[in-house]
Amino acid sequence: MNRVIIACANGTGRGRAAVDWATREASLRGLPLEVVYGSPPDGLSPAAVLVLGLSTAQDDTAGPAQLALVAASACPVVPVPDDHTPFAVPVRHPPHVTIGLNARHPVERAIDFAFDAARLRDVRLHAVHAWELPACAAELPSTVPVEDRATWEDHEVHLLADTLRPWRLKYPRVPVLEDILLLSPTEALAHHAEGAALVVVGRGAGMGPDAVQALLRESRCPVAVVP
Repeated sequence: MNRVIIACANGTGRGRAAVDWATREASLRGLPLEVVYGSPPDGLSPAAVLVLGLSTAQDDTAGPAQLALVAASACPVVPVPDDHTPFAVPVRHPPHVTIGLNARHPVERAIDFAFDAARLRDVRLHAVHAWELPACAAELPSTVPVEDRATWEDHEVHLLADTLRPWRLKYPRVPVLEDILLLSPTEALAHHAEGAALVVVGRGAGMGPDAVQALLRESRCPVAVVP
């Protein structure tokens, strides 16, 4: 991974939150920071992390360009809402890093990014695995029996634990809360983003473009999208 943090802003005051976040990230990682105005031009130094200002205005036309960068970048991209003010208002939960993942098709680079982000911030990692009932549940004549659902949930718990085990060994000082939710990925993350210093998702593998866009629209904290 190339060793520079790049923040994209503009000259209108928007993107200030992104620059502030990128400055803190560069300090945490001990890396240099580059600030560019507008979209990253061709020939810009490849980044360890690309940080974008994400407008929260309903009529802002920059959204598609921002989302195109998220979808195409070869490095992790972190859109930061322009109204993001970290820890300005007390929250009900201690600061943490949240990762949304599909334990059946994990994006390993995203898991490593999330563990490292939690390590750098000295906070807990909250691992959220969204799941759905198996296809055979639709064939049942009535509601899902409690015993069947418990069996399926237990399987998901073990699946998530097995997926995270290598990174628990790699980052033994990072406390981890494992969570499985019978919700869509976007809904599951929306339930647990409050108080998060950062939300991390892997691009693809259960978190498609529409889900990523929905998460970016709804989240009030930075979201790292890792290819």
